Formats: sequence, structure tokens, C-alpha cells
Amino acid sequence: MAQLWGGRFTKETDQLVYRFNASIAFDQALYKDDIEGSMAHVRMLREQGILTGEEAREILNCLEEILTELIEGRLEITGEYEDIHSFVEAELIDRIGDVGKKLHTGRSRNDQVALDMRLHTRTDIIQTDMLLRELLKTILHIMEEHTETIMPGFTHLQKAQPVTLAHHMGAYFEMFRRDRSRLHDIFKRMNYCPLGSGALAGTTYPLDRDYTAQQLHFYGPTLNSMDGVSDRDYLIEYLSACATIMMHLSRFSEEIILWNSNEYGFVELDDAYSTGSSIMPQKKNPDIAELVRGKTGRVYGALMSLLTVMKGIPLAYNKDMQEDKEVAFDAMETVKSCILLFNGMLATTVFRTDRMRASASQGFTNATDAADYLVNHGVPFRDAHGIVGQIVLACIQKGIAIEDMSLAELQAISPVFEEDVYEAISMENCVNKRLTVGGPGKEAMEEVIAIERKYLDEVWEPLVLPQEQDESI
Repeated sequence: MAQLWGGRFTKETDQLVYRFNASIAFDQALYKDDIEGSMAHVRMLREQGILTGEEAREILNCLEEILTELIEGRLEITGEYEDIHSFVEAELIDRIGDVGKKLHTGRSRNDQVALDMRLHTRTDIIQTDMLLRELLKTILHIMEEHTETIMPGFTHLQKAQPVTLAHHMGAYFEMFRRDRSRLHDIFKRMNYCPLGSGALAGTTYPLDRDYTAQQLHFYGPTLNSMDGVSDRDYLIEYLSACATIMMHLSRFSEEIILWNSNEYGFVELDDAYSTGSSIMPQKKNPDIAELVRGKTGRVYGALMSLLTVMKGIPLAYNKDMQEDKEVAFDAMETVKSCILLFNGMLATTVFRTDRMRASASQGFTNATDAADYLVNHGVPFRDAHGIVGQIVLACIQKGIAIEDMSLAELQAISPVFEEDVYEAISMENCVNKRLTVGGPGKEAMEEVIAIERKYLDEVWEPLVLPQEQDESI
């Protein structure tokens, strides 16, 4: 078929070159964005008198018809077209004739694809934010249910001090809350409209770029036409945020995998989110958590790919930039599916609170509190540290916990110990006397939970224009 740009050429493009150059196989994902942008462009051309009311009406009605047929599956996007822009324009011309040829007045495929990618990314940010919000609701529910569920906290994967499951889950709440904040920041920076930038130097047509931006719910037009067609900072930022989300999901998955092992036994995963072995009938594998952990690498790869594509490109648009789409689309879908499935797995997980409590007791996690007890009775901390180290060594040799030692055994190591030491080093006291903000104590956790609940009640309205938008968002 004849290309939209074919007038300058006297030979047909080599078919291998054509296929290598074409992007229709993957940029067809932009069809809604492309048609939405074209409709806004047509309305602006009508308002500026570049198109008559009748011409605009005919084009808009046909574009709406094409969009509906694509959504309903009655129209197929075929590979004979170079890209989604060519497909939509050719379909329009085929249906309404010469009037359809006026659609492209005052724009280039460069600013057209720049617009499409911004619209697509903007929508994806909103969808990812919604999925993160649902995940945070699940985490908060677990926090509310387990403010008194004692478990070991770890450093170096060694049992360190007792915490609660609510406190442990709260750490992930903070991570994903920061991820949402990054998405909101990226949205605010990227939400400017490149349409009207032309190929790189704008156009001589009297376009109203503010009108187009308003039609598409942007804050305004981009302020430099060369940057408008060649900027992918927003996509790099978004892929970076996606990589961070996946890093957080991967860390969480790693813990679920460990906790699901026989050695820990902290969780029981729902059958719907587990698989078995083809040879070992006893197996119940945490495949969702493992796949989330594994898929993190492909999102990292997308970020590195786009950074590499963009690092040597002079202004303005270059064909290299077509390479932004496949990796970005894959990363976007990977992140959303991972959040969705991880949330489902977490929401159906049963926590073995008895195993958690027993594990905290068996790991000498109250050793620091035993040292603090001595300090509060006048023993210098460094001496107290050494005394409790001797107690732990004695417990290891006997196979018992600190609280299982008799008062006489404790006093044989340090006469400072009194009967009240047992209350001081109980797991409940070790946790609940840590009441500073951010600590695991029940009162401190309930204050934090109230703050997080209020945060989740707030509604993010990203498509509200700046003057109407809550400045706190």
C-alpha cells in the first residue's frame, strides 16, 4: 500500500526494511489514545476555523465509529499498515474520502506519537496507583488484625528483637505508600500536552494548543516544540518507579517464600495461589511469590533499555525512540499483573501466629531487654552486654530460652537480677514498652494505623485541572 509519506520516493520500500521499520505490531495498543488525541485535534481545528463545522462533524463521527468497532472487536488492525496512526488515518479516508485527508492538518506523526505515549502512560499511572491502593488496604487490614501478634524481627536474617506482625507489615505499607507518592509526582511533571509541536518546529497554522491541552485534561501545552517531540523523561521516570515497585514486591515475595518454608512455617498460602509438584505429591509451592520475584528483572531491563536508547540521541525526534514502546508496554502490564496477583495471594494468606510467637521466644530476641534491665539497675551498658552474652551462651548449652533460666542461675552470673526480670523480658513487655513513633508497641502501632487509615480515605483526582486540585496531593 502507498505510505503516508511516499510522495518523495520513487521506489517501493524493501519488504525487510518495511517490516523492520514498522511498529503496528506493538503500537496498536495505542489505538484509543491515538483516536482520542485526533478527536481533540479536530475540535481545535474547528474552533480555529481551519476545518468547517461540517468537516469536523464528519471526521469526529467517523473516528467515534472506528473507535467503537475496535473496542467491540468488529474492526481488526492489520499488519499492512506501518503504525497505528497510518491505520486510523487510512481507515478514516477509506470511509469518508477526501475530508478524512484533512485530519493531519497542523500536526506530525512526531507530536502525534509523543501525545499517544503520554496519554497511555498517564492512564497506566492511574491504574497502577489504584492497584497499589488496594494492596495497601490489604496490608492495613493485616496490621489492624495483628497488633498483638509477636514475631521475631531480623537483621542479617538472624533473629534480633521481638516485633509484631503489624509492625513488620507496616514497613511494607510505608514502601508502597512512597511508591504511590512517586507516581503522583511523575504525573504532575508529565501532564503537559506535546500536540502542536509538529515535527520539531511547531507549525504555521494558527493552532490553539491551550484548547487542545484542556480537551485532553492536560495542565497546559509543552513549552518547547523540540523537547515536546523528543522527551521521554516521564517514561524513564515511570519505569524507574515501576522498577522500585517491583523491588518492593520482590522483597516482600522473598519473605513470603521464606515464611512458607517448613523451617519457618509462619504462613499457609491459599491453594488458589500455590502449585504442586509433578513428582513430589507433598509439595505446595509459592509460585506466585517466586514469579513476582523473577519478573522484577524484566522491569529492570525495560528501564535500562530505555535509558540506553535515549543516552545518545541528538535533538529532536529519531527513529531510535520507537524502541520505547515494546519494553514500556511489557513493563506496565508486568507491574500491574504482579501487584494484582500478589494482593490476591496476601489477602488469602493465613498467618501461623503460634509459630511466629514460638520463633521469637526461641531466638533470644529479648536479650537486648535483659541488658536494658541491668542498665536500669545501675550496670554500665558495656558490662550488661557482656553479662547477657554469658547468659545466652549458657542457654545455648542447655537448649533453653533466657526466661527459662531460674533466678538462681541468673544471679550466679549477675547478682543484680531480681524476680521482676521475668516480667521485664517477657515478649509482650519487650514489644509494648517500645512506644516511640514508628515502634512496634501496641499503642504506637494503633496511632500509626489511624494515620494510614486516614491516608487511604483520601481520594487522588489526577485529571482535575491544577486550579481545582488539592495542593496536598
